[in-house]
Amino acid sequence: MSYVTPSGELDDAGRPLRRDAQRNRLLILEAAREVFAQQGLDARFDDIARVAGVGVGTVYRRFPDRADLIDALFERELDEVVARVEAAAADPDPWAGLQDFIAWGVEAQAADRGLSQVLADGGYGHERVARGRARIEPAVASLVERAQAAGVLRADVSALDIGIATAVLSQIGTPAQPELRRRYVRLLLDGLVVRRDAPTPLPAVSPVDADLACLVEPARRTGHGTVEN
Repeated sequence: MSYVTPSGELDDAGRPLRRDAQRNRLLILEAAREVFAQQGLDARFDDIARVAGVGVGTVYRRFPDRADLIDALFERELDEVVARVEAAAADPDPWAGLQDFIAWGVEAQAADRGLSQVLADGGYGHERVARGRARIEPAVASLVERAQAAGVLRADVSALDIGIATAVLSQIGTPAQPELRRRYVRLLLDGLVVRRDAPTPLPAVSPVDADLACLVEPARRTGHGTVEN
């Protein structure tokens, strides 16, 4: 996922931003994308400023409220989640569409801890994030209902089950270990499908003790400790 700053940004008084202010805003957004993806949405503004190459005061001037920064950063990401759900629902094979969405959702959240938090917690962000989340929930529900109507998905599964499962599986391993996560995606899918001839073969990679530790100590995934503003 990538962020492109829209043209015509305005300051608090409704005036177009100066060129240097526009440049700083773009630098801050790109830096926040990197830092939030690695550390989560509670990462320090000091770290964002360091990656952006600006003073921390500049970050606070552009985004005095953390939720405003989250809104600006994740609106497009939430649009992409909606687009992925809609593409899955358009697949002629309801089960294939659901499988593809779950696999994509796990990897998208594994690569971006900030996105995972935005999807899981409505307390992050303001209007734009809230609107994005409000679009995602019924879209996933429709995807689930379509698979159930086709007789391929268990009737006792809800859209929230899918959301919780993808969020949990995204925490397995590091972002560079997709094969390990695919193992558990396959186990999940075998548990969701109504019937199958035999268990689906799992990816050859097997977990080690350290993979379990990563689930209870999320900071070890990126080498960062707990951070606070």
